[in-house]
Amino acid sequence: MFRLLLIASLLLWVPAAQAQQTRKPPYWASIAASRALMRTGPGKEYPATWEYRREDLPIRVVEIYKNWRRIRDPGGTVGWMQVNLLSDTRTAMVTGTEIQPLHEKPDGSSAIRFHAQPGVVGRISDCGPNWCRFDAKGRRGYIGIGALYGLDPGESL
Repeated sequence: MFRLLLIASLLLWVPAAQAQQTRKPPYWASIAASRALMRTGPGKEYPATWEYRREDLPIRVVEIYKNWRRIRDPGGTVGWMQVNLLSDTRTAMVTGTEIQPLHEKPDGSSAIRFHAQPGVVGRISDCGPNWCRFDAKGRRGYIGIGALYGLDPGESL
């Protein structure tokens, strides 16, 4: 995946991982690989503590060291991951213990299109103070932000 950056009126194509290197933590990202290892330190010589097999899982980048990112996963586990395994794509995970409705509009009185169980991961967009558009593999609707892990309180997308 590549990102388009505008630098001094020149258009340059750079890998998305390089675009992430300019961001200051903390920030939200997602796992881009179908298999990604979390390590105890910022290097391949450090032991792996977790293996993630969940592309698009939202994570919080809390520290940067060269091409490594210290991340926090939805369960609160913290460790290091190579930047090329991460993406700037904004995703979220349904939290809590109850099935959540996905509405047709960002309004609790609008029609319910689908329901999402806790743990469902989807891409988010059009987030306002109370709602986010949530897309879980083509099933789209608006969900209350209180039911999501992957964005800051009051954040707009």
